[in-house]
Amino acid sequence: METATNLFAFMQQQSNKLLEQTLTHTGLTFISVLLAIIIGVPLGILITRRQGLAGLVLGFAGIMQTIPSIALLGFMIPLLGIGAKPAIVALFLYGLLPVIRNTYTGINGVDPVVMEAATGMGMTPSQLLFKVQLPLALPVIMAGIRTATVINVGVATLAAYIAAGGLGEFIFGGIALNNTNMLLAGAIPAALLAILFDWLLSRLQHINIKRSKSILYTLPFILLLLSSFYLLPTGGGARLTAGFTPEFMGRRDGDVGLQSVYGLHMRTLVISDMIMYKAAYEKKIDVISGSSTDGRVKAFDLTVLEDDKHIFPPYYAAPIVRMATLQQYPELENVLNILAGTINDSTMTVLNYRVDFLKESPEKVARDYLVAMRLWKPARNGKKGTIRIGSKIFGDGYILANMYRYLIEGNTDLAVVTKTGLGGTKICFDALNNGEIDMYPEYSGTGLLVILQAPATVTDSIISDNKKVYDYVSQAFEQQYRIKWMKPIGFNNTYALMMRREQATRLHINSISSLKEYIGQQ
Repeated sequence: METATNLFAFMQQQSNKLLEQTLTHTGLTFISVLLAIIIGVPLGILITRRQGLAGLVLGFAGIMQTIPSIALLGFMIPLLGIGAKPAIVALFLYGLLPVIRNTYTGINGVDPVVMEAATGMGMTPSQLLFKVQLPLALPVIMAGIRTATVINVGVATLAAYIAAGGLGEFIFGGIALNNTNMLLAGAIPAALLAILFDWLLSRLQHINIKRSKSILYTLPFILLLLSSFYLLPTGGGARLTAGFTPEFMGRRDGDVGLQSVYGLHMRTLVISDMIMYKAAYEKKIDVISGSSTDGRVKAFDLTVLEDDKHIFPPYYAAPIVRMATLQQYPELENVLNILAGTINDSTMTVLNYRVDFLKESPEKVARDYLVAMRLWKPARNGKKGTIRIGSKIFGDGYILANMYRYLIEGNTDLAVVTKTGLGGTKICFDALNNGEIDMYPEYSGTGLLVILQAPATVTDSIISDNKKVYDYVSQAFEQQYRIKWMKPIGFNNTYALMMRREQATRLHINSISSLKEYIGQQ
């Protein structure tokens, strides 16, 4: 009962955003379904006339639907950028198969006796199609449209990763932050939309034959109206648009802090970290939630805005390890501390630049650094045991995971398995806490605010002191989770707001407060 009450309170608090994302989700779904009908129905008709093309057309549509949706979206980004266009095209391709297949099946399923009778009455091929075949095949075609709609309601949640909006913003934010209310606020409306649209289309599917012609002509207009919902959300006419990762949206040292401490209210889009920096560079968004040592800051000529009210705590990186693993393999601790204090901010930025922009492999970048520092040793190929190293889906996580792999393999008789790209903090930490991995690189600020969720009285008293933050999380992790923080690696990968350097200079924005003042003047 308490959970339901909390969920209702959260949805009420987020009602404006929830309505906006529901309208966006509806629009994305029906734009893509409308395109699938416009293309798919004629293709279905064509292959009933030219049977030799049926295998080719249905095969292509089938292949499109077997491609993982996130991969299809990723493939569209280099072609169409981010935002609505790649999402709509991907959803359109997902909706093609059921529309084409059911149009083909429905028309071929019309009774030959009826066709002969209509032909005997002198009907032309076009009259046969529009007055006999399509009306009789309509229930089957509508079943295909129903299937395409339900599929696209589900797949449209992934559109949030490429800044196209939709209910996926709540879902991915909830997953990243372990916020059940946020997750359900996106998942429940998405499920209800699928059920509602399926039910409404089922009513049309079972219309009587005399009314089928009117449905054939009015359905496109209904879908066009529903598609226009995507245009309704306006974001209050804000001139600047921010792109934030799902995790940043719900963090106290993220969008929540920007609103409460700075009073900063912007039109925000949820976007994947993997494309966020390029989106800013290409002027698709104006402000992003970046990491201070990310190589793409340099690559895309972005400038970091000063956090003049200090909402971002220190984010000193260090490996965190299960104490059970250290007890089993005590030699591990000294090896992991080899990197302590060796990588500063500028060095990490360069390493990230090589991976994020120059597209060098994290393995090569990690090995090159260890060789340059005379820390690399050939692997012993030991069989004493296996250490499982995880990492988040960020460049520095991949690099550090591979550095620790090389160090462990070269200095111990332990083997290593890496499980990189585990997503956000929630996934990585749960995997460690549940014993599915043995260690991963983490940040002191994340440990303080996201995992421990320390009260404001604590964070306010220690947030400006790097050592106090580290000591606090180190002690709390050992007591609460039996997880040990190794010595800090050296660099501070703090959160930061960033803009294109040219734009920030032109608008005289150099801090978060000046950004807030600029927005207030618009």
